[in-house]
Amino acid sequence: MKIEFKEEQKFTQWWLWLILIGIGILPIFGIYKQLILGEKFGDKPMSDFGLIIFCLFIFGLIAMFWFMRLKTEIDQNEIRINFFPFIKKRVNWKEIKNAEIVNYGFVGGWGIRLWTKYGTVYNTKGNKGLAIELQNGKKFLIGTQKETEMKKIVEKASWQQRV
Repeated sequence: MKIEFKEEQKFTQWWLWLILIGIGILPIFGIYKQLILGEKFGDKPMSDFGLIIFCLFIFGLIAMFWFMRLKTEIDQNEIRINFFPFIKKRVNWKEIKNAEIVNYGFVGGWGIRLWTKYGTVYNTKGNKGLAIELQNGKKFLIGTQKETEMKKIVEKASWQQRV
């Protein structure tokens, strides 16, 4: 099928990267001070092994944010989302009871938000998205930065399903 809508989003907020880089400096400083200079890092220092594990965890977290992507594709048959590395979802238009573009406001942050009034929210930034209610009553929302373009495709697909 021909893809009619495609969007890839990632975390690009400057303040988020400032926080992540700031957090990343801490274990580097600790390793430098404790392992290279031979001085203890803090009043109650971690073991050298603990410091290395902490550093790996922090850089794993930063790498996760670096590689995390929310990809949305819509064609005449289905909506596909891939929030790498967490979920992959395909929904056929016939399974959808209602789909509309909404301003969802602030749902407690970005990423994957569970148990909101829209069901599960998948977003990376902003406050606009495609709210979907399935025939079985389940709900979810896909955030978008291309609200106008997505709205046109959703209206077209919804109309085609009614014919």
